[in-house]
Amino acid sequence: MESLYKTLLKRIGEDPTRAGLKRTPKRCAEAMEFLTSGYDQDLKKVVNGALFPADTDGMIIVKDIECYSLCEHHLLPFSGKVHVGYIPNDHVIGLSKIPRIIDMFARRLQTQERLGQQICDALQAVLKPKGIGVVIEASHFCMMMRGVEKQHSVAVTSSVAGSFKRDARTRQEFLDLIRSRN
Repeated sequence: MESLYKTLLKRIGEDPTRAGLKRTPKRCAEAMEFLTSGYDQDLKKVVNGALFPADTDGMIIVKDIECYSLCEHHLLPFSGKVHVGYIPNDHVIGLSKIPRIIDMFARRLQTQERLGQQICDALQAVLKPKGIGVVIEASHFCMMMRGVEKQHSVAVTSSVAGSFKRDARTRQEFLDLIRSRN
């Protein structure tokens, strides 16, 4: 991958041998490997058995989870917050596993819409909850730095399943709780 970045630097008119750029191809290759490391992860290994019996059917929410990904259309970053809520069936998942699952999918070339659906589907497969909701709010550098150049725009997407999809009251409770700042 280093040689590709060296070629890229030459193609844009830079000298990859100048002092400030000598190590840039190596750093870029390492960064890209990290930013796409989600392809090498497996859901079962990420969860690592962190499912625990639960006798509650109250909604569980983890909100404002930082998220960084690369837009598959321009290879530019998008970043924002992910909010996840679910109603357990028989199990709850260790709270730290939710951000790890988010990162597993975010560290791939993505669209925000697909990212939310993948998170929802993965948690659905692992937990088999009564209902689940995932909302993502993100700013996209492909809209901020190029194209329409709108620095303050935010894209909001949602993916829901089970009671979050069937029951408007459940969905509304989730949306109200993720909007609260308490």
